[in-house]
Amino acid sequence: MSTHVTAGEDLDLAYVELYVDDLEAERDAFVELYDFEVVGTAGSAAQGFRSVALTQGGSTLVLTQGLADEHPASLYVLSHGDGVADIAMRTADVPGVFAAAVAAGATPVAEPRAGADGLFTATIRMLGDVTHTLVQTSPTGQGGPPPGFTPAPAPAAQTRTRTPRRPGDALHLDVVDHFAVCVPAGTLDRTISLYESALGFRQTFEERITVGAQAMESKVVQSVSGTVTFTIIEPDPELEAGQIDEFLKNHGGAGIQHVAFATDDIARTVASMQRRGVEFLSTPGAYYDLLPDRILPGTHGVDELRELNILVDEDQGGELFQIFTRSSHPRRTLFYEVIERAGARLFGSNNIKALYEAVELGRSGN
Repeated sequence: MSTHVTAGEDLDLAYVELYVDDLEAERDAFVELYDFEVVGTAGSAAQGFRSVALTQGGSTLVLTQGLADEHPASLYVLSHGDGVADIAMRTADVPGVFAAAVAAGATPVAEPRAGADGLFTATIRMLGDVTHTLVQTSPTGQGGPPPGFTPAPAPAAQTRTRTPRRPGDALHLDVVDHFAVCVPAGTLDRTISLYESALGFRQTFEERITVGAQAMESKVVQSVSGTVTFTIIEPDPELEAGQIDEFLKNHGGAGIQHVAFATDDIARTVASMQRRGVEFLSTPGAYYDLLPDRILPGTHGVDELRELNILVDEDQGGELFQIFTRSSHPRRTLFYEVIERAGARLFGSNNIKALYEAVELGRSGN
């Protein structure tokens, strides 16, 4: 019997599921480029889908390819291309949290049901075509793949061997720091309110970001546990269209723009990822020329940041370092962030403005 909890008070990130068009290609990319390890498999032709579960540090990803036209993964990819489709969360009381969320306005997708292990799962939808699967916390701990997966052989026994790596190439990606979410203009407050009322999330940050003739509103909600954080952004329709408008158009509505992975040493991690073949966005040299007027970073030197194209921001708590991968998505609607927090709790909005100023400086020839 489950233990009752107040809706959302114990929600903890369980895994992130991406729906993909080519399971093998995406699996190989996460293994080779991001050093993830396959830990489980699920699905079959008869079930209409195939999935693999992968882990890296404290993060678990699930990749699912639909094999039947009517499978949710097939329909999602048809509408949006590859993307984050489910952000699953653990709780001790799946039926209770599900009921409270639906009563507060979440859309029910799958009613609570017990699996072969006796643990409950259920699914709700609150954001575009992104769902949240609620997974009952196991009394024996959180090891192994998600519910319904068959554990994969140990890495040494897996048929596919990785490309040999040089010493020091092991990555140091850990937990998911946050998800960046784009929503249509006029829906930000409603989305924030739904997460607060349905899942007990708390708003922790808000700001308006103005860049040239564009502007966007941003608010952050976080689970009580602190392990699930959404930075939710809407464009200002009164000003020029920008990257948020472009995402909404190309993705076909609200969705996850990027996933940020935390690291304890961004310079070492980014250098290793570059050697593996990960491509990152480049930063204008003027950004680093102007940096001493804005920040004097202590954790990593300006020359090191310049060499690796890493951005830096700060607040009263400390420094934040971040970098974004170059999107390989055909629609350019999904990419990843690597982030190191040296005390800072912000999300790098000052870098948007600083990059804009650097680009403008380069255009002017100064």
